[in-house]
Amino acid sequence: MNQSPSDLPAADLATLSPAELIQRRRELRHQRRVRGLQSVWRVLAIGAIAGGVIWLTTLPIWVLRSPEQITISGNRYLSEAAIRSLLDLEYPQSLVRLKPEDLVQALESHGPIAQAVVTRRLDPPGLTVIVWERHPVAQTVASPVTASTPPDRRSLPAGLIDASGVWMPLESYAALENTLELPTLKVLGMQEAHRSEWPALYQALLTSGLKISEIDWRNPANLILKTEIGVAHFGPYSYRFPQQLEVLKRMQTLPQKVKASQISYIDLRNPDVPVLQMQPAPSPKPNASPPS
Repeated sequence: MNQSPSDLPAADLATLSPAELIQRRRELRHQRRVRGLQSVWRVLAIGAIAGGVIWLTTLPIWVLRSPEQITISGNRYLSEAAIRSLLDLEYPQSLVRLKPEDLVQALESHGPIAQAVVTRRLDPPGLTVIVWERHPVAQTVASPVTASTPPDRRSLPAGLIDASGVWMPLESYAALENTLELPTLKVLGMQEAHRSEWPALYQALLTSGLKISEIDWRNPANLILKTEIGVAHFGPYSYRFPQQLEVLKRMQTLPQKVKASQISYIDLRNPDVPVLQMQPAPSPKPNASPPS
């Protein structure tokens, strides 16, 4: 391999003839010109790529001009228009400059959307959005808070909760979909600590086949359910809850035997020995005074 004069040891330079030294200097100048041209080409190539990107972003065919260019899939409860409104896009919008990760964050920051995937589509130009929604299964009803109520005993605010225990403000749905049918099941006094127990509790309710209209959790020591059979007291929520529901299920014929107005509540705190707490018998009316 040829070496430039500057690369050769002093002893080797002394052995070179004047003609060889001139030839070495010419090679060195040539190498420097080649390296200079390579640097210029690199700068020009980078500039051309950057210019091409800028040019592409301004192409009219790769511009988002209306919400109709956004394809929505995976939605069951929210309309396509409601989901598009969460993207908060201004039109026209360059598809190349859009950041899908920012749009995903905008969607998932709202309670109704559990997960989202956003991809750009260049032919035809547009966006593809896939969503996984949170479906509310119950309404939470807040209990009154007083100065003596400990922070860990305060209930969740009024809102909605899904089957996994994710709480959502009612406004997160109402602002998007005025026609959304809200769940009829109500949960009174549900505390933050109850959210970890909610998935198993709700699944037990679903599999029980019972019609439950209200869950009263205001007293953690006594879970109360309002059912088609009557009001039932379960005591503190525990692993025996499915067994308690099964006992209650077997009492479905109770209204045919005892008037509902006569029953105060069904005590299922010990499911092995269910107890009917009856309403107190009305006091006998005093005899009417005899006519004078």
